[in-house]
Amino acid sequence: MKRADSRKLTRRTVVAGSAAGAAALATRHREGTRMVSAQATPAATPGAAGMSSEPFGTLNGQDVEIYTLTNANGMEVKVLTYGATLQSIMVPDREGTMANVSLGFDTIEEYATMSPYFGCIIGRYGNRIALGQFELEGETYQIAINNEPNTLHGGDRGFDKYVHAAEDVSGDDGPALRLSRVSPDGEENYPGNLTYSVTYTLTDADELRIDYSATTDRTTIVNLTNHCYFNLAGEGSGSVLDHVVQFNASRYTPVDETLIPTGDLAEVAGTPFDFTTAKPLGQDIRDTSSEQIVIGLGYDHNWVLDREEGDTTTLFEAATVTDPASGRTMTCLTTEPGMQFYSGNFLNGAYGGPSGRAYRQGDAFALETQHFPDSPNQPDFPSTVLEPGDEYVSTTVYRFGVASE
Repeated sequence: MKRADSRKLTRRTVVAGSAAGAAALATRHREGTRMVSAQATPAATPGAAGMSSEPFGTLNGQDVEIYTLTNANGMEVKVLTYGATLQSIMVPDREGTMANVSLGFDTIEEYATMSPYFGCIIGRYGNRIALGQFELEGETYQIAINNEPNTLHGGDRGFDKYVHAAEDVSGDDGPALRLSRVSPDGEENYPGNLTYSVTYTLTDADELRIDYSATTDRTTIVNLTNHCYFNLAGEGSGSVLDHVVQFNASRYTPVDETLIPTGDLAEVAGTPFDFTTAKPLGQDIRDTSSEQIVIGLGYDHNWVLDREEGDTTTLFEAATVTDPASGRTMTCLTTEPGMQFYSGNFLNGAYGGPSGRAYRQGDAFALETQHFPDSPNQPDFPSTVLEPGDEYVSTTVYRFGVASE
Protein backbone atom coordinates (compact mmCIF):
# COMPACT_ATOMS: atom_id res chain seq x y z
CA MET A 1 0.00 0.00 0.00
CA LYS A 2 1.31 3.40 -0.97
CA ARG A 3 0.15 6.54 0.81
CA ALA A 4 0.71 10.10 -0.22
CA ASP A 5 2.67 12.53 1.92
CA SER A 6 0.98 15.41 3.72
CA ARG A 7 1.04 17.61 0.64
CA LYS A 8 -0.87 15.16 -1.55
CA LEU A 9 -4.31 13.68 -1.91
CA THR A 10 -5.14 10.63 0.19
CA ARG A 11 -4.59 7.65 -2.09
CA ARG A 12 -3.28 4.11 -2.38
CA THR A 13 -1.70 2.12 -5.19
CA VAL A 14 -4.04 -0.32 -6.95
CA VAL A 15 -3.38 -3.24 -9.24
CA ALA A 16 -4.20 -2.94 -12.93
CA GLY A 17 -34.93 29.62 -9.21
CA SER A 18 -36.93 31.74 -6.74
CA ALA A 19 -40.28 32.16 -8.52
CA ALA A 20 -40.32 28.59 -9.69
CA GLY A 21 -39.39 27.42 -6.21
CA ALA A 22 -42.22 29.35 -4.55
CA ALA A 23 -44.71 27.90 -7.00
CA ALA A 24 -43.40 24.40 -6.37
CA LEU A 25 -43.72 24.87 -2.63
CA ALA A 26 -47.32 26.01 -2.97
CA THR A 27 -48.24 23.02 -5.14
CA ARG A 28 -46.04 20.34 -3.59
CA HIS A 29 -49.00 18.15 -2.60
CA ARG A 30 -50.32 17.86 -6.11
CA GLU A 31 -51.95 14.59 -7.18
CA GLY A 32 -49.57 11.88 -8.38
CA THR A 33 -46.44 13.25 -6.70
CA ARG A 34 -44.72 10.70 -4.50
CA MET A 35 -44.44 11.93 -0.89
CA VAL A 36 -41.87 10.79 1.68
CA SER A 37 -42.90 11.98 5.12
CA ALA A 38 -40.02 13.01 7.37
CA GLN A 39 -41.67 14.98 10.16
CA ALA A 40 -41.42 14.10 13.84
CA THR A 41 -42.75 10.64 14.68
CA PRO A 42 -43.17 8.62 17.86
CA ALA A 43 -40.18 6.87 19.35
CA ALA A 44 -38.78 4.11 17.16
CA THR A 45 -39.04 0.50 18.26
CA PRO A 46 -35.64 -1.21 18.22
CA GLY A 47 -35.49 -4.14 15.84
CA ALA A 48 -33.43 -5.83 13.18
CA ALA A 49 -31.14 -3.74 11.00
CA GLY A 50 -31.69 -3.89 7.27
CA MET A 51 -32.12 -2.19 3.94
CA SER A 52 -34.97 -1.91 1.46
CA SER A 53 -35.67 0.02 -1.73
CA GLU A 54 -38.58 1.34 -3.77
CA PRO A 55 -39.10 3.59 -6.80
CA PHE A 56 -38.78 7.35 -6.27
CA GLY A 57 -39.60 8.46 -9.80
CA THR A 58 -38.22 8.70 -13.30
CA LEU A 59 -35.86 11.34 -14.67
CA ASN A 60 -35.01 11.62 -18.37
CA GLY A 61 -36.02 8.01 -18.87
CA GLN A 62 -33.94 6.74 -15.95
CA ASP A 63 -35.52 5.12 -12.93
CA VAL A 64 -34.54 6.64 -9.59
CA GLU A 65 -34.66 4.46 -6.48
CA ILE A 66 -34.81 5.40 -2.80
CA TYR A 67 -33.05 3.07 -0.35
CA THR A 68 -33.90 2.93 3.34
CA LEU A 69 -31.16 1.88 5.77
CA THR A 70 -32.30 1.03 9.32
CA ASN A 71 -30.17 0.09 12.32
CA ALA A 72 -31.08 -1.96 15.39
CA ASN A 73 -31.99 1.21 17.33
CA GLY A 74 -34.56 2.33 14.77
CA MET A 75 -32.41 5.11 13.30
CA GLU A 76 -33.23 5.43 9.60
CA VAL A 77 -31.42 6.94 6.62
CA LYS A 78 -32.93 7.31 3.14
CA VAL A 79 -30.65 7.60 0.10
CA LEU A 80 -31.48 8.36 -3.54
CA THR A 81 -29.61 6.89 -6.48
CA TYR A 82 -29.91 10.37 -8.04
CA GLY A 83 -26.90 12.34 -6.87
CA ALA A 84 -26.14 9.66 -4.24
CA THR A 85 -28.34 11.95 -2.16
CA LEU A 86 -29.14 11.69 1.54
CA GLN A 87 -32.89 12.35 1.43
CA SER A 88 -33.61 12.01 5.15
CA ILE A 89 -31.90 11.10 8.43
CA MET A 90 -34.28 10.08 11.22
CA VAL A 91 -32.78 10.25 14.73
CA PRO A 92 -34.28 10.44 18.25
CA ASP A 93 -34.29 13.38 20.65
CA ARG A 94 -33.81 13.07 24.42
CA GLU A 95 -37.41 11.82 24.74
CA GLY A 96 -36.89 9.21 22.05
CA THR A 97 -39.06 11.07 19.52
CA MET A 98 -37.78 10.65 15.96
CA ALA A 99 -37.34 13.52 13.50
CA ASN A 100 -35.63 14.05 10.18
CA VAL A 101 -32.55 16.23 10.79
CA SER A 102 -31.69 16.89 7.13
CA LEU A 103 -33.27 19.20 4.56
CA GLY A 104 -34.60 17.71 1.36
CA PHE A 105 -37.49 17.26 -1.05
CA ASP A 106 -40.38 14.87 -1.61
CA THR A 107 -39.98 14.43 -5.37
CA ILE A 108 -37.33 13.79 -7.97
CA GLU A 109 -38.63 16.78 -9.94
CA GLU A 110 -37.71 19.13 -7.11
CA TYR A 111 -34.23 17.64 -6.75
CA ALA A 112 -33.65 17.94 -10.49
CA THR A 113 -34.87 21.52 -10.94
CA MET A 114 -34.28 23.52 -7.76
CA SER A 115 -32.07 21.74 -5.24
CA PRO A 116 -29.26 23.82 -3.68
CA TYR A 117 -27.22 20.59 -3.40
CA PHE A 118 -29.43 19.10 -0.64
CA GLY A 119 -27.72 15.99 0.72
CA CYS A 120 -25.90 15.04 -2.48
CA ILE A 121 -22.40 13.95 -3.38
CA ILE A 122 -20.29 16.79 -4.79
CA GLY A 123 -17.72 16.24 -7.57
CA ARG A 124 -15.60 16.08 -9.54
CA TYR A 125 -14.32 19.01 -7.49
CA GLY A 126 -16.20 20.13 -4.39
CA ASN A 127 -16.24 23.84 -3.54
CA ARG A 128 -14.86 26.65 -5.73
CA ILE A 129 -12.19 26.89 -8.41
CA ALA A 130 -11.13 30.45 -9.21
CA LEU A 131 -12.37 31.57 -12.63
CA GLY A 132 -13.08 27.91 -13.39
CA GLN A 133 -9.47 27.41 -14.46
CA PHE A 134 -6.59 25.20 -13.39
CA GLU A 135 -3.35 23.94 -14.93
CA LEU A 136 -2.34 20.31 -14.97
CA GLU A 137 0.79 18.89 -16.62
CA GLY A 138 1.26 22.07 -18.63
CA GLU A 139 -2.28 22.19 -19.96
CA THR A 140 -4.90 24.75 -18.88
CA TYR A 141 -8.43 23.49 -18.29
CA GLN A 142 -11.54 25.69 -18.32
CA ILE A 143 -14.58 24.47 -16.39
CA ALA A 144 -18.00 26.08 -16.77
CA ILE A 145 -18.56 29.22 -14.72
CA ASN A 146 -21.67 28.47 -12.64
CA ASN A 147 -21.01 30.72 -9.63
CA GLU A 148 -19.77 33.99 -11.13
CA PRO A 149 -16.92 34.42 -11.66
CA ASN A 150 -15.95 30.92 -10.49
CA THR A 151 -16.80 27.24 -10.76
CA LEU A 152 -18.71 25.73 -7.85
CA HIS A 153 -19.19 22.05 -6.97
CA GLY A 154 -17.97 20.56 -10.22
CA GLY A 155 -19.53 22.80 -12.86
CA ASP A 156 -22.83 22.96 -14.70
CA ARG A 157 -23.56 19.27 -14.22
CA GLY A 158 -21.66 17.82 -11.30
CA PHE A 159 -21.98 14.36 -9.80
CA ASP A 160 -25.08 15.53 -7.92
CA LYS A 161 -27.03 15.51 -11.20
CA TYR A 162 -26.47 11.89 -12.24
CA VAL A 163 -28.20 8.61 -11.41
CA HIS A 164 -25.78 6.11 -9.83
CA ALA A 165 -25.63 2.33 -9.90
CA ALA A 166 -26.57 0.84 -6.52
CA GLU A 167 -25.13 -2.20 -4.75
CA ASP A 168 -25.98 -3.69 -1.36
CA VAL A 169 -22.65 -4.14 0.45
CA SER A 170 -24.05 -4.67 3.95
CA GLY A 171 -21.82 -6.44 6.44
CA ASP A 172 -21.04 -6.75 10.12
CA ASP A 173 -20.96 -2.96 10.53
CA GLY A 174 -24.57 -2.63 9.43
CA PRO A 175 -26.62 -1.97 6.30
CA ALA A 176 -24.45 -0.41 3.59
CA LEU A 177 -25.23 0.97 0.15
CA ARG A 178 -22.56 1.59 -2.49
CA LEU A 179 -23.39 4.03 -5.29
CA SER A 180 -21.01 4.24 -8.22
CA ARG A 181 -20.50 5.74 -11.64
CA VAL A 182 -17.85 6.44 -14.29
CA SER A 183 -17.29 10.12 -15.04
CA PRO A 184 -15.94 10.06 -18.62
CA ASP A 185 -12.86 11.89 -19.81
CA GLY A 186 -13.84 15.45 -20.71
CA GLU A 187 -17.01 15.56 -18.61
CA GLU A 188 -17.28 19.23 -17.58
CA ASN A 189 -13.83 19.40 -19.26
CA TYR A 190 -12.04 17.51 -16.48
CA PRO A 191 -9.35 15.13 -17.77
CA GLY A 192 -9.48 11.37 -17.31
CA ASN A 193 -12.07 8.64 -16.98
CA LEU A 194 -12.82 8.73 -13.25
CA THR A 195 -14.40 5.65 -11.68
CA TYR A 196 -15.81 6.65 -8.32
CA SER A 197 -18.07 5.37 -5.58
CA VAL A 198 -19.62 6.52 -2.32
CA THR A 199 -20.68 3.99 0.32
CA TYR A 200 -23.16 4.83 3.06
CA THR A 201 -23.06 2.58 6.14
CA LEU A 202 -25.43 2.92 9.10
CA THR A 203 -24.03 1.39 12.28
CA ASP A 204 -25.75 0.40 15.51
CA ALA A 205 -23.72 3.16 17.20
CA ASP A 206 -25.99 5.61 15.34
CA GLU A 207 -23.15 6.54 13.00
CA LEU A 208 -23.61 7.37 9.34
CA ARG A 209 -20.29 6.49 7.70
CA ILE A 210 -19.47 7.81 4.23
CA ASP A 211 -16.59 6.20 2.32
CA TYR A 212 -15.41 7.67 -0.97
CA SER A 213 -13.20 5.97 -3.55
CA ALA A 214 -11.97 6.98 -7.02
CA THR A 215 -9.45 5.93 -9.66
CA THR A 216 -8.43 7.54 -12.94
CA ASP A 217 -6.70 6.60 -16.18
CA ARG A 218 -5.26 10.09 -16.62
CA THR A 219 -3.91 12.71 -14.24
CA THR A 220 -6.84 14.69 -12.87
CA ILE A 221 -8.11 16.53 -9.79
CA VAL A 222 -10.59 15.12 -7.27
CA ASN A 223 -12.27 16.61 -4.20
CA LEU A 224 -15.41 14.73 -3.15
CA THR A 225 -17.76 15.65 -0.32
CA ASN A 226 -21.38 15.49 0.77
CA HIS A 227 -23.58 18.59 1.01
CA CYS A 228 -26.13 17.56 3.64
CA TYR A 229 -27.99 20.46 5.24
CA PHE A 230 -28.55 19.68 8.93
CA ASN A 231 -31.08 20.98 11.45
CA LEU A 232 -30.89 18.96 14.65
CA ALA A 233 -34.22 20.34 15.84
CA GLY A 234 -35.82 18.73 12.80
CA GLU A 235 -36.41 19.60 9.16
CA GLY A 236 -38.66 22.64 8.82
CA SER A 237 -38.26 23.70 12.47
CA GLY A 238 -36.69 27.07 11.69
CA SER A 239 -33.39 28.67 12.60
CA VAL A 240 -30.31 26.74 13.73
CA LEU A 241 -28.61 29.85 15.15
CA ASP A 242 -29.12 28.54 18.69
CA HIS A 243 -27.31 25.27 17.94
CA VAL A 244 -24.10 25.05 19.98
CA VAL A 245 -21.02 24.43 17.84
CA GLN A 246 -17.42 23.44 18.61
CA PHE A 247 -14.60 22.86 16.10
CA ASN A 248 -11.16 21.35 16.54
CA ALA A 249 -9.70 23.94 14.19
CA SER A 250 -7.57 26.93 15.19
CA ARG A 251 -7.13 28.27 11.65
CA TYR A 252 -9.30 28.96 8.62
CA THR A 253 -8.82 30.13 5.03
CA PRO A 254 -10.02 33.73 4.55
CA VAL A 255 -11.63 34.50 1.19
CA ASP A 256 -11.80 37.36 -1.27
CA GLU A 257 -15.03 39.03 -2.36
CA THR A 258 -15.80 36.08 -4.69
CA LEU A 259 -15.32 33.50 -1.88
CA ILE A 260 -11.98 32.25 -3.22
CA PRO A 261 -9.29 31.66 -0.55
CA THR A 262 -6.61 34.34 -0.40
CA GLY A 263 -3.98 31.67 0.31
CA ASP A 264 -3.57 32.65 3.95
CA LEU A 265 -4.11 30.29 6.88
CA ALA A 266 -5.44 32.73 9.46
CA GLU A 267 -5.77 32.18 13.20
CA VAL A 268 -9.37 32.11 14.40
CA ALA A 269 -8.52 33.49 17.85
CA GLY A 270 -10.21 36.82 18.49
CA THR A 271 -12.51 36.53 15.45
CA PRO A 272 -16.10 35.34 14.85
CA PHE A 273 -14.50 32.20 13.35
CA ASP A 274 -13.29 30.93 16.72
CA PHE A 275 -15.31 27.82 17.59
CA THR A 276 -12.47 26.17 19.54
CA THR A 277 -14.70 26.66 22.58
CA ALA A 278 -18.36 25.74 22.15
CA LYS A 279 -20.69 28.65 21.43
CA PRO A 280 -24.06 29.24 19.73
CA LEU A 281 -23.78 29.21 15.95
CA GLY A 282 -25.42 32.63 15.73
CA GLN A 283 -23.43 34.35 18.48
CA ASP A 284 -21.13 36.23 16.09
CA ILE A 285 -22.80 35.67 12.74
CA ARG A 286 -24.02 39.27 12.49
CA ASP A 287 -20.69 40.87 13.46
CA THR A 288 -20.31 43.44 10.68
CA SER A 289 -16.92 44.48 12.03
CA SER A 290 -15.65 41.26 10.44
CA GLU A 291 -15.10 41.71 6.70
CA GLN A 292 -15.15 37.93 6.30
CA ILE A 293 -18.62 37.65 7.84
CA VAL A 294 -19.87 40.40 5.53
CA ILE A 295 -18.36 38.77 2.44
CA GLY A 296 -19.84 35.35 3.23
CA LEU A 297 -23.22 36.66 4.43
CA GLY A 298 -22.34 34.61 7.49
CA TYR A 299 -20.19 31.49 7.51
CA ASP A 300 -19.20 29.98 4.17
CA HIS A 301 -15.55 29.23 4.85
CA ASN A 302 -13.05 26.39 5.10
CA TRP A 303 -11.61 25.54 8.51
CA VAL A 304 -8.13 23.99 8.72
CA LEU A 305 -8.46 21.04 11.07
CA ASP A 306 -5.94 20.67 13.90
CA ARG A 307 -5.02 17.15 12.87
CA GLU A 308 -1.52 15.67 12.85
CA GLU A 309 0.31 16.81 9.74
CA GLY A 310 0.69 14.01 7.24
CA ASP A 311 -2.02 11.82 8.79
CA THR A 312 -4.48 11.10 6.00
CA THR A 313 -6.02 7.91 7.39
CA THR A 314 -7.07 8.52 11.00
CA LEU A 315 -10.61 9.67 11.68
CA PHE A 316 -10.20 13.07 13.35
CA GLU A 317 -12.96 14.64 15.44
CA ALA A 318 -13.60 17.82 13.47
CA ALA A 319 -16.79 19.22 14.99
CA THR A 320 -19.57 18.70 17.50
CA VAL A 321 -23.00 20.34 17.21
CA THR A 322 -25.78 20.27 19.82
CA ASP A 323 -29.39 21.41 19.66
CA PRO A 324 -30.18 22.47 23.25
CA ALA A 325 -33.95 22.16 22.82
CA SER A 326 -34.12 18.57 21.55
CA GLY A 327 -30.85 17.38 23.06
CA ARG A 328 -29.75 15.91 19.72
CA THR A 329 -26.02 15.97 19.08
CA MET A 330 -23.91 15.31 16.01
CA THR A 331 -20.16 14.74 15.92
CA CYS A 332 -18.30 14.91 12.61
CA LEU A 333 -15.16 12.81 12.15
CA THR A 334 -13.09 12.77 8.98
CA THR A 335 -9.83 11.80 7.30
CA GLU A 336 -9.85 15.11 5.40
CA PRO A 337 -7.64 18.16 6.23
CA GLY A 338 -10.44 20.73 5.96
CA MET A 339 -14.12 21.34 6.58
CA GLN A 340 -16.39 23.91 4.92
CA PHE A 341 -18.84 25.30 7.45
CA TYR A 342 -21.87 26.81 5.73
CA SER A 343 -24.64 28.49 7.71
CA GLY A 344 -27.40 28.26 5.08
CA ASN A 345 -26.84 31.84 3.94
CA PHE A 346 -28.50 31.45 0.55
CA LEU A 347 -31.68 29.68 1.64
CA ASN A 348 -34.26 32.23 0.53
CA GLY A 349 -37.67 30.76 1.28
CA ALA A 350 -38.31 29.76 -2.34
CA TYR A 351 -38.65 26.07 -1.51
CA GLY A 352 -39.41 23.77 1.38
CA GLY A 353 -39.44 20.12 2.30
CA PRO A 354 -41.70 17.40 3.69
CA SER A 355 -42.81 19.65 6.57
CA GLY A 356 -44.39 22.04 4.06
CA ARG A 357 -42.44 24.91 5.63
CA ALA A 358 -40.20 27.22 3.60
CA TYR A 359 -36.45 26.99 4.12
CA ARG A 360 -35.03 30.42 4.96
CA GLN A 361 -31.60 31.86 5.69
CA GLY A 362 -30.05 30.18 8.72
CA ASP A 363 -32.48 27.24 8.79
CA ALA A 364 -29.68 24.69 8.40
CA PHE A 365 -25.92 24.24 8.43
CA ALA A 366 -23.50 22.09 6.45
CA LEU A 367 -20.21 20.51 7.48
CA GLU A 368 -18.54 19.65 4.16
CA THR A 369 -15.35 17.70 4.84
CA GLN A 370 -12.85 18.33 2.07
CA HIS A 371 -9.50 19.40 0.74
CA PHE A 372 -9.34 23.18 0.58
CA PRO A 373 -11.21 25.31 -1.99
CA ASP A 374 -9.23 26.28 -5.11
CA SER A 375 -6.41 23.89 -4.20
CA PRO A 376 -5.44 23.35 -7.88
CA ASN A 377 -4.44 27.03 -8.00
CA GLN A 378 -2.96 27.22 -4.49
CA PRO A 379 0.41 25.40 -4.39
CA ASP A 380 0.69 25.74 -0.60
CA PHE A 381 -2.59 23.89 -0.03
CA PRO A 382 -2.75 20.08 0.17
CA SER A 383 -2.83 18.69 -3.36
CA THR A 384 -5.99 17.35 -4.98
CA VAL A 385 -4.16 15.75 -7.92
CA LEU A 386 -4.92 12.07 -8.56
CA GLU A 387 -2.57 10.02 -10.76
CA PRO A 388 -3.27 6.82 -12.70
CA GLY A 389 -2.45 3.80 -10.53
CA ASP A 390 -3.42 5.60 -7.33
CA GLU A 391 -6.75 5.45 -5.52
CA TYR A 392 -8.47 8.39 -3.90
CA VAL A 393 -9.88 7.34 -0.52
CA SER A 394 -11.69 9.47 2.04
CA THR A 395 -13.98 8.77 4.99
CA THR A 396 -16.36 10.95 6.98
CA VAL A 397 -18.58 9.86 9.88
CA TYR A 398 -21.58 11.70 11.30
CA ARG A 399 -22.21 10.30 14.80
CA PHE A 400 -25.59 11.11 16.35
CA GLY A 401 -26.47 11.09 20.03
CA VAL A 402 -28.33 12.86 22.81
CA ALA A 403 -26.91 15.28 25.37
CA SER A 404 -27.85 15.03 29.02
CA GLU A 405 -30.06 17.83 30.32
